[in-house]
Amino acid sequence: MPDKLDICHVITRMIIGGAQENTLYTCAGHLAKGHRVTLVTGPSPGPEGELLQEGCPDGLEVIVMPELVRELSPLTDWRAYRALLRLFRERRFSVVHTHASKAGIVGRVAARRAGVPFVVHTVHGQAFHAYQSALANRLYIAAERWAARHCDRIYAVAQAMIEQCVAAGVAPREKYQVVYSGMDLDCYVNATRDDALRVELGIPADALVVGKIARLFELKGHQDLLAAAPKVLAAVPNAYFLLVGDGILRDALAAQALALGIRDRVIFAGLVPPRDICRYTAQMDVLVHLSLREGLPRAVVQGLATGIPAVAYPLDGTPEVVIHGETGLLCPVRQIDAIAAALTELLLDPEKRRAMGQRGQDEVRKRFPWQRMADILEDEYSRGVAAYMSAHN
Repeated sequence: MPDKLDICHVITRMIIGGAQENTLYTCAGHLAKGHRVTLVTGPSPGPEGELLQEGCPDGLEVIVMPELVRELSPLTDWRAYRALLRLFRERRFSVVHTHASKAGIVGRVAARRAGVPFVVHTVHGQAFHAYQSALANRLYIAAERWAARHCDRIYAVAQAMIEQCVAAGVAPREKYQVVYSGMDLDCYVNATRDDALRVELGIPADALVVGKIARLFELKGHQDLLAAAPKVLAAVPNAYFLLVGDGILRDALAAQALALGIRDRVIFAGLVPPRDICRYTAQMDVLVHLSLREGLPRAVVQGLATGIPAVAYPLDGTPEVVIHGETGLLCPVRQIDAIAAALTELLLDPEKRRAMGQRGQDEVRKRFPWQRMADILEDEYSRGVAAYMSAHN
């Protein structure tokens, strides 16, 4: 087997988001080891922002494929499949690693058809879930089963993702492996409170800050947080709520805050470049994560790395990082009183916040460095390609 691999990652779009950051860190890690790495992505317009505009690892080849789109479009999807098939046949990659549902389906099938030695996929979040129709779920599960037959391994960013896939019959358990979503933890571990940023945001020096990092989209739980905020303020009058992220719900959320009489306590920070998120987590006393659909909650890992505890719902991969009573508090889903009680408990107990934050920081420093993720995947690729070459010699 050659010492250096020719690796291609395929992802539907490179917006500012967890799956995209995960993919870019993986590319960076393998480039640093001397492998050749290509990233294929579709166009990435939208309110989330484009991650590649924030910078690319040196040496990364990026191919923007117009046919690769998130929306279901049979003709366009067929064109994406044909374009990927041509690319894979021409370039003869050692490894094709797909990410996200659309890229995962067309990319895996094209890679297998092209004879790529090792074809793998990462589940960052499920295409099938409780918040869409039963028909849509049946179609997505059927597509995922079909795509799973066209790859060698499936990685998941949380054990919960594997359990869901196995329960749905997507693929047998032995085809899966957890590879936690790595990130650059140093800037969070070393982050200190920036007084100038606090003034810029309009947060008083003595305020206690509840922070949330998420796109302002459906299923992210912002409405639940705002509904709980008046109850928190009744017990903690100096509380502020810092929302980091942007999206289509910004006006609706601002209107909700106004209707609740708390607009002056809700700070909309807007879209923040990934490199600057640590400046905002350093302003927070508690991080809240109320997403109803999540793979591995990177925002929680970032908060814990900063040394602050989290309040969250026990959904998907969240309980794998928010250990109830140890690194934060888990609340019953959509129970506003419980959310308010958990936030109030932590805001009023600085020693509990400190202890939980320290335990959380210690834990994520062990499991979530991006270099660890890249090393695990490099080992997987090497063994997979070696097995292919042994079988075909």
